[in-house]
Amino acid sequence: MAGVTNPPFRRLCRESGVAGLTAAGATSVPPGASSLPSGHGEGAAAPAAAPAGAPAAVPAAAGPSGPFAPAGLYVTEMITSRALVERTPETMRMITPDPEEPVRSVQLYGVDPATIGAAVRILVAEDRADHVDLNFGCPVPKVTRKGGGSALPWKRDLFDAIVTEAVAAAREASAGRDHEVPVTVKMRMGIDDDHLTYLDAGRLAERAGVAAVALHARTAAQHYSGKARWEAVARLKDAVTSVPVLGNGDIWSAEDAAEMMASTGCDGVVVGRGCQGRPWLFTDLVAAAHGSDLRVRPGLREVAGTVRRHAELMVEHFGEEDRALREMRKHMAWYLKGYVVGGEARHDLGLVSSLAELDERLAALDLDQAYPGESAEGPRGRAGSPKAPHLPDGWLDSQDMDADLLAMISQAELSVSGG
Repeated sequence: MAGVTNPPFRRLCRESGVAGLTAAGATSVPPGASSLPSGHGEGAAAPAAAPAGAPAAVPAAAGPSGPFAPAGLYVTEMITSRALVERTPETMRMITPDPEEPVRSVQLYGVDPATIGAAVRILVAEDRADHVDLNFGCPVPKVTRKGGGSALPWKRDLFDAIVTEAVAAAREASAGRDHEVPVTVKMRMGIDDDHLTYLDAGRLAERAGVAAVALHARTAAQHYSGKARWEAVARLKDAVTSVPVLGNGDIWSAEDAAEMMASTGCDGVVVGRGCQGRPWLFTDLVAAAHGSDLRVRPGLREVAGTVRRHAELMVEHFGEEDRALREMRKHMAWYLKGYVVGGEARHDLGLVSSLAELDERLAALDLDQAYPGESAEGPRGRAGSPKAPHLPDGWLDSQDMDADLLAMISQAELSVSGG
């Protein structure tokens, strides 16, 4: 979700989630919600969701009476720990929240325990986050070839050290506050079917004191291809018993979320690609979580209105109209999926460079189209095909680190966020 879940898009998703909460007439935690370690709780009675690697319906403060987020948590793009510690301007901009964001959830990536710990201390001690999510799920080569993302849990001692350090740093930096900033973990099943890691990693994360564990039910080798294997979520739920387990993978609708929770016993869901071009998905998810059958089915005029507002928020966020509209281009195909829009119009919308140009091209569409049904739903973008993960030399020889790999890891922190 790099380049997608910035503050403008998170605002659209969050507002949609609140709309679902309002439509359901809910103003508090669903019945049966519980208080969880480190101040994290989950409304386990119904599905919940959030983009880019973190759970929804998780409270931001300790204890059963603490403030909950029943409309979900909405998580930043992946932030590189080294770039945060070095305070690179782009990274500091990326962790700056929407002023109206009630719970600030930051997704953090790293391969070095000390750097991760330092990054968590910055986020917590400087009051820049209410929740930190550690990303061990990214399958892209520039991350895994450094031993990071979905490759890292194979090295059990390194994974354990990173998670333990992150939780300890959050606790230490939370001292004196009225609640402890919780740390969660998102991961994949493993590198490939011969190198599965999720059960060991889940137990290690639980022991380290995380507040929740999320599983994308694919391996790194699957990338985003094929079907997510929800049975792995059920196995993880059986293995991790003291903190919530959240499921991720192929959640395209509120019905998918309900089915995953019913079939696996998981405590909530995580949404990534399913919300691309569909921020209103969170209205459906949150409404369903609170017992409402409301589902948003926008016609093209409503979609165009959302695109225009998204673009306005992007201009406000970036402060540069040209850059903001360039960033919008990737969203166009997602928003238009299923609607009757000619190839030339789609191409032109993918090249917009100003709000005036966007207005002109949206106005030229047949905006009276009703919601097209299933053709507007389902997978977004290109799923790709299975591929051998890029790994450091000798990475699979052992599940423990050696001196050479430790030296490599110390130099492996990416300096650019958003991967």
